Amino acid sequence: MKEAMPVLTAGTGLHETLALLTSQLRPDANHKEDMVFLKDVFSERSLGYLMKIHEKLRQYERQSPTPVLHSASSLAEDVAEELQTGPMSTEEKELLHLLMSPHLKAVLSVHDTVAQKNFDPVLPPLPDDFEEELDEESVKIVRLVKNKEPLGATIRRDETTGAVIVARIMRGGAADRSGLVHVGDELREVNGVSVIHKRPDEISQLLSQSQGSITLKIIPAIKEEDRLRESKVYVRALFDYTPLEDKATPCQEAGLPFKRGDILQVVTQDDPTWWQAKRVGDSTLRAGLIPSKQFQERLYAAHPSRRLAYRMKMGTLPNPKSPKKPASEGCDKENQAIVSSKCKAVAPSCGQVFSWEFYSAGLRRSFRLSRKDRQGSSGECSELGETDFLTYEEVTRYQQRPNERPRLVVLIGSLGARINELKQRVIAENPHRYAVAVPHTTRPKKPHEKDGVEYHFVTKQHFDADALNNKFIEHGEYKENQYGTSIEAIRSVQAKNKMCIVDVQPEALKRLRTAEFKPYVIFVKPRIPESRLRRSAATSPGGGEHGRLTDEDIQEMRQSAIQIDQQYGHMVDRVLIKEDSASACAELQGILERLERDSFWVPLSWVRT
Repeated sequence: MKEAMPVLTAGTGLHETLALLTSQLRPDANHKEDMVFLKDVFSERSLGYLMKIHEKLRQYERQSPTPVLHSASSLAEDVAEELQTGPMSTEEKELLHLLMSPHLKAVLSVHDTVAQKNFDPVLPPLPDDFEEELDEESVKIVRLVKNKEPLGATIRRDETTGAVIVARIMRGGAADRSGLVHVGDELREVNGVSVIHKRPDEISQLLSQSQGSITLKIIPAIKEEDRLRESKVYVRALFDYTPLEDKATPCQEAGLPFKRGDILQVVTQDDPTWWQAKRVGDSTLRAGLIPSKQFQERLYAAHPSRRLAYRMKMGTLPNPKSPKKPASEGCDKENQAIVSSKCKAVAPSCGQVFSWEFYSAGLRRSFRLSRKDRQGSSGECSELGETDFLTYEEVTRYQQRPNERPRLVVLIGSLGARINELKQRVIAENPHRYAVAVPHTTRPKKPHEKDGVEYHFVTKQHFDADALNNKFIEHGEYKENQYGTSIEAIRSVQAKNKMCIVDVQPEALKRLRTAEFKPYVIFVKPRIPESRLRRSAATSPGGGEHGRLTDEDIQEMRQSAIQIDQQYGHMVDRVLIKEDSASACAELQGILERLERDSFWVPLSWVRT
């Protein structure tokens, strides 16, 4: 039985008709080659697109969208005048009030302005020599509309042919939004001006100076690339970048400046050297160029001077320009600025200085390590190897779920920050929600103390074994007794569904930044006056509890904050400037509350399953 031909109606579109026609082509013995040829032609994707475009244009033509009237404003005035000629009902008064309101008058005025204009699509006129050029090679005339924004494309000179080639299309720019310009296209003219013999900088200037409509004569690439696909890769920048200071960038104007800590959305990594990215939160649609991770690392590896400068900045090498101070002088000065002399001891094993701060809320004590005179020969004191070069860290949004353990809150502080006091005050106000990790010690238990409350009291052999097995996040010696905070102590607090708050030396951050703890790191800095204070009038930013501070003390506190920021700032989630204890406590309390309900950027490795 012969198959029936599908019925075509008046509403059947051209592209649908083409598809039906193609499906009915059945090659026979006599016309097999012709039928195969026709089927290939009708199945061509570009022909189907042309049919759809033709159909849309015909549909637009049939609809003939035109405004109902061009004089809504005058009509409204006539109605208002007519209403005022006699007595009015309540509804008529309300209508008159609406017609006389300035907002409605403005809307009607805009309506009339738009209604009197012709918005039919107008194609740009073809150049006089267009037909001649078509015989030689395919030429595309592109007209773009751009305001004061850049075109969003970079160009390069082909070393072999000398042609001006589109090197990259910036995501979200005018060129990308048009969909008419592609990587690899050859640029011939800009607004009728030939660019064949112009330098790239002259062409860039010509493009940037063009405002409003810009017409490009382009020879399309032999194989047009697909439009850029916007990725969902987000990274946290771990360094500052200023394109105008980077001589390696292919186009400084197209660069994206950013600061360390900014969250960037990398929209394409097609170019292994220069990625395209947007800052999260920016309103601009156009992406900018940033150096790729591999490119930054290659620059670092290839230039010894860069490595040396970077290591000095990060504190892993001494700066030859920095004045050296005797170790005893440094210890005394920190002692004067931060704690009293009876709360100070030097660990004989590696020369570290430990300061001791008594809790204001109870009997528990917190053990502190200082960076001063850190010249160890073994263990944690010898971690002075070359710092990894910091580029980007891939991140994602994370929000704590009800069934998850609370995130660990880590406080680090510069000289004078008094973070132990801040921690204890917050915990004392909310003991049912926040707690500290109970430290271990080898000293004898006092009569009023309970094991596991003030301290975990252990033998020296037990403590040394735990230290050897890396069970402490940090530990040290004071008056021949060992003190340390263990990882299990943190887990114990979290198992009770309480948020554990620890204050540690910045060196411990590397140990704590794990998917298990998902730490939120807060860097506490005291408010330091910008101007130098006279020695007789200077007091501690923490409220004067440590006595008067000299100009040198203030300079050391400022330098301490700078050094911690340089070495560990890339691990910090929040900087808290401590004006006084009360305001700092309130700010910290607000941060902790938001941690339980809001989402935050965290390393992708912490949540990847």
